[in-house]
Amino acid sequence: MQSIMRKAGPALLAAVLAFGGAAYGMTRPASADVVAQLSGPQLVADMGAGWNLGNTLEANNNGIPSETAWGNPAVTQAFIDRVRAAGFKTIRIPVSYLGHIGSGPGYTVNAAWLTRIKEVVDYAYSRGLYVLINMHGDGYKSVTGSWLICDAADQTTIKDKYQKVWQQIASKFQTYNEHLIFESMNENFDGQYGNPTQPCYSNINAYNQIFVDTVRRTGGTNASRWLLVPGWNTNIDHTVGSGFVLPTDQNRSSSVPANEQRIMISVHYYDPWDFAGQEDGTITQWGAGATDPAKKSVWGQEDFLDGQMKKVYDKFVTRGYPVFVGEYGSIDKTTYDSTNNRYRADYARAVVATAKKYGAATAYWDNGWNGQHGFALFDRSTGAVTQPGIINAIMSAVGGSQPSSPPTSPPTTPPTTTSPPANPGTGTCRVASTVSAWNTGLTTIITITNTGTTAVNGWTLGFTLAAGQTIVSGWSAGYSPASGAVTATDAGYNGVLAPGGSTTIGYQANHTGNAAAPTGFRLNGATCS
Repeated sequence: MQSIMRKAGPALLAAVLAFGGAAYGMTRPASADVVAQLSGPQLVADMGAGWNLGNTLEANNNGIPSETAWGNPAVTQAFIDRVRAAGFKTIRIPVSYLGHIGSGPGYTVNAAWLTRIKEVVDYAYSRGLYVLINMHGDGYKSVTGSWLICDAADQTTIKDKYQKVWQQIASKFQTYNEHLIFESMNENFDGQYGNPTQPCYSNINAYNQIFVDTVRRTGGTNASRWLLVPGWNTNIDHTVGSGFVLPTDQNRSSSVPANEQRIMISVHYYDPWDFAGQEDGTITQWGAGATDPAKKSVWGQEDFLDGQMKKVYDKFVTRGYPVFVGEYGSIDKTTYDSTNNRYRADYARAVVATAKKYGAATAYWDNGWNGQHGFALFDRSTGAVTQPGIINAIMSAVGGSQPSSPPTSPPTTPPTTTSPPANPGTGTCRVASTVSAWNTGLTTIITITNTGTTAVNGWTLGFTLAAGQTIVSGWSAGYSPASGAVTATDAGYNGVLAPGGSTTIGYQANHTGNAAAPTGFRLNGATCS
């Protein structure tokens, strides 16, 4: 089966077969030189927990991409903020182009579509998240208007079109810092799930090389940006096998150390499929905690998962190429087995923890569909968390590494009020915080506003956590210590607060029953309202 069939809920699939404005202001994209270049292990640690904005910008109606075509609402800043509030630090945004590409020889991408892609990217990028965009549905034979077909006859035309489309995408985002990652394609294969044909694998390798060369030659941050490439169908066995050829990276920036890579490897993980995606309701339990052997698959358990992740570690991570498990997850089968969500959480926890063990980052596949056979973790209309158990499992598995990208390190001890950063400004401040709590975890979003008349150039924000709370991860600031009286230090790119300007930071914390908001906010030693 192809991607739409296996990831869309039944109502969304019916819509596919039948038919064939922001709540918060956005900041300007950061300049290309803001984020320090990270090694592969640093990047994976900094990306934290990932999530897919699935069945949205890759959705289409008769071959014309439209973000509401498969039943999901238009994306808003408020919704992305809710995803971030749940603890996710990376958002993969699948994108299709299809009928929005003009005719040759220019193959011009519809300007309004590129602008909308940029708007959605900015919702996440402006909040300090990692963002991945790709060419998602253009390679599915079953999609009207698909053209990136690896066993089609006229590969010369396909490769020319592919190069020109990626040149436009890369140029659009040329100034964005390295929190934006490009992915060459999605599950590109010849329409069957057996062994790949040699012409297909040769052409997929060629697409990846065209992608790397094209992006690098557009210059700017693209010359050093991390680029993500898949093997055949993002299949682990065929990606570590002899058919996949790593693209060369001859045109990358000379600022990248010679012994470092800037290419990542994309794989997906939905094994065993009878648990993760098969819709007959027979297999509803997974893992060592399963209580009914008749409802548990005979393969694809923890030992298999470990072995698959070790394969990509041995093949790529040991050579400096990070691995990104760009999709994983399991559908809701609670209509067949009321205990199913427990095993879905166990599965998510195991995938994330095992990937982390072997140096890989992950992104959960969310198609926006809640209920029977859905992958969703959120209500796309309200932003409400619909699967707190799965999210909690993901966050517990990914752990509490602090971001490694800010150019200034957080202090080892909280600064005193008599030692503010240099040139702090003289403005007063206002702080608003929002807490979203579940079980033993919570996320807090803090918005800091400079209400004075002088710019603040470099800041620290002091506050006190409620008893029993411990910060396990954070974004857009460094946090120290993890409990009690905490100091958040700006991340560099958000260190200047103009008069009336604001920035938003956040963290995930564990709690022992007290999910109260932080108190006693002080910006550079001054008490905030």
